[in-house]
Amino acid sequence: MTISIATWNINSVRLRIDLVTAFLEAHRPDVLCLQEIKCIEDNFPSGAFRKLGYVHQAVHGQKGYHGVATVSRKPFIETKRRGFFGKEDARHISVTLTDRDLPITLHNFYIPAGGDEPDPAINEKFAHKLGFLEEMKTWLTGAETSGPAILVGDLNIAPYENDVWSHKQLLNVVSHTPVETKLLEEVREAGGWIDAMRQFVPMDEKLYTWWSYRAKDWETSNRGRRLDHVWVTPPLRARLQGIEVISEARGWNKPSDHVPVIARLAV
Repeated sequence: MTISIATWNINSVRLRIDLVTAFLEAHRPDVLCLQEIKCIEDNFPSGAFRKLGYVHQAVHGQKGYHGVATVSRKPFIETKRRGFFGKEDARHISVTLTDRDLPITLHNFYIPAGGDEPDPAINEKFAHKLGFLEEMKTWLTGAETSGPAILVGDLNIAPYENDVWSHKQLLNVVSHTPVETKLLEEVREAGGWIDAMRQFVPMDEKLYTWWSYRAKDWETSNRGRRLDHVWVTPPLRARLQGIEVISEARGWNKPSDHVPVIARLAV
């Protein structure tokens, strides 16, 4: 048996609730972590999820921007949320699930995109992104990561050469600049996190979860980036069963520019 956890930047959950419903009906993950829900808690379409059996819900939202939510068919023991870099902009929520009678922490993150100019001196959004990552590196270590834990979400960084369509052409583009990729690796290494997706897809193979809306034909041009991630702590490494990127979701009617990723672990 397995437990399945999906992550998806939905780019407005109310606008795309029909797509979310179709995804859940087709794939039935045990837990779904959404980013960029773009609504306050009271406007979250909780009823639509309850009808599908996702009765356990943790939402950290704000009006019109950002926001994360985790919905589950399994109960939560505890729910937490945290602000980063002195801002309360609804970019993190964590839940604790019971797993083999032991607690497992599931973090759901939406890291700032960082704007267009990769210079923190002139771009406040990029400075925010770097500061956010520095706080993650300091916090997600020691007791926070010593036990079973999973981190998923839109981390807005494609860290490796084959996480982007062209390493050379994107070196100065926000999401793949050396300062970002180095810092994200420091976050991962500080907590001992394991990149679950790259456990199943070799480093020399291309791997994408996002394709720009600017592309006239996203599938033909295939200029993607891997911005969405699944990490696990060492106690869960041997239990990883597989990763699935639902790339066809990018071609659905009025899609998000991100696609869902599903991770499966042995129970």
